[in-house]
Amino acid sequence: MRYRHVFRVEAPLPAVVALHTQPSTLKSLTPLPIRFHSAPEPVREGDEVAMTVWLGPIPARWTLRVETMGPFGFVDRQISGPFRRWTHRHTFMAAGVAATDIVDEIELALRPHVLWAPLGLLMFLGLPLLFAFRAWKTRILLRGGA
Repeated sequence: MRYRHVFRVEAPLPAVVALHTQPSTLKSLTPLPIRFHSAPEPVREGDEVAMTVWLGPIPARWTLRVETMGPFGFVDRQISGPFRRWTHRHTFMAAGVAATDIVDEIELALRPHVLWAPLGLLMFLGLPLLFAFRAWKTRILLRGGA
């Protein structure tokens, strides 16, 4: 399964890249019911991020590893969690001098499990809402908002 989301922010590329290497940004861009247990500061290639996604009363523990990090984005991959496979590519592209396009591409596979397959599908179906929130919050953070 694949998901892709693109949005533009009125901020130069270096500011967008700097924002996305801070663990506080990751926490700010993630709404309830997702909570982080640990995130390194700043986020670097090879780092692992642990979190819990609450699916109603069911906690899904999730660990991601930042596999590649470069000047135009990074890739994180699930090393343990609710999916059989999850890869998230974050790409930042300059759109003129003072704007940047942010592209999120996710490729995932559901676990063939009586509980995790339907919950994973619900999580997949919720990605548009999650990324609409992230676009809104990213714009606020880049304007210097809390």
